[in-house]
Amino acid sequence: MTVYHGEAGYSHGTLPVTGILITNLGTPDAPTAQALRRYLGEFLWDPRIVEIPRPLWWLILHGVILRIRPKRSAHAYQKVWTDEGSPLLAISRKQAAALQQLLEKQFGGPVKVALGMRYGNPSIADGLAELRRANARRILVLPLYPQYAASTTASTFDAVADVLKTWRWIPELRMVNHYHDDPAYINALVTSIRESWEKHGQAERLLFSFHGIPKRCLLAGDPYHCECHKTARLVAEQLQLPADRWQLAFQSRFGREEWLKPYTDKTLEAWGKAGVKSVDIVCPGFSADCLETLEEMAMLNRGVFLEAGGEKYHYIPALNDRDDHMQALADLVKKHTQGWPEVDAEWNATHHTVESEASRRRALEMGAAR
Repeated sequence: MTVYHGEAGYSHGTLPVTGILITNLGTPDAPTAQALRRYLGEFLWDPRIVEIPRPLWWLILHGVILRIRPKRSAHAYQKVWTDEGSPLLAISRKQAAALQQLLEKQFGGPVKVALGMRYGNPSIADGLAELRRANARRILVLPLYPQYAASTTASTFDAVADVLKTWRWIPELRMVNHYHDDPAYINALVTSIRESWEKHGQAERLLFSFHGIPKRCLLAGDPYHCECHKTARLVAEQLQLPADRWQLAFQSRFGREEWLKPYTDKTLEAWGKAGVKSVDIVCPGFSADCLETLEEMAMLNRGVFLEAGGEKYHYIPALNDRDDHMQALADLVKKHTQGWPEVDAEWNATHHTVESEASRRRALEMGAAR
């Protein structure tokens, strides 16, 4: 009798592991034009990012954009690159390690956290392979995008599906689509802002800056716009900010079409010209600091505001691997893995090891090799 053991070297009686795949957008391997060309080629070819016919877009991408943009983007990355490499990757690794520690304390059974980037390295395929080697038979995918967008969360699902459709034995799969109004996430944002005010003083206005998407995505039914507004409103309410002390705007637009408004840079320029002297900036859509926060928001838009007449500009860092942020993510994982046996401490203590050993013994009696 032949018993199939699978690609991961499965053996009967091996205890299954709960796998957690945390994902983010990604980063180039180095702040060089060559590395950016590879990264941007992968990123901009994703049909979730650019929704125009492939043949036409291939000509534009390879004939124009990848000949010009990599050098410009490399220069921007060089401004924020650290001894640990890309800020986003370095922070993401710290987040994965912190989440692993928290879940090991809180889960009833074995758990494995892996990191996968949608573009670049480590890839989503790398992260899933790491979980498969750990014998993760149930996997929760946690994209670190609090607000859902097709270009981020849905694209992550595409990448996960592309990998799993090549596996013979796929794991049970769940995915966190968004957590834009999760109380613990909102509380972490509020606390980070209050801590900034205690240290640096409170500015005249607080600007919530979210990554922009084309307006046509909103018209097509993407909930991103509404979820960004809800996040900002919930934070402003907890901070007890009056309506004239805060605003929401969208950054990082690309191309000539209309994107979600108001635009961050235009808002800051208007505030400076109108006599607003100080602003605090927070970017609740970014779970980790990256090029868009450290270079675009902390540097470029600072110049926009100061040149328009502003005097004080303070960027409040992303939540990164703050303790309250990581606990919020751990609580989110616990919520979305409810009902899985490996998560239940009592079930594991009374059944798991006994049932696994019994399964192994029966399989060996039937002719299994191991």
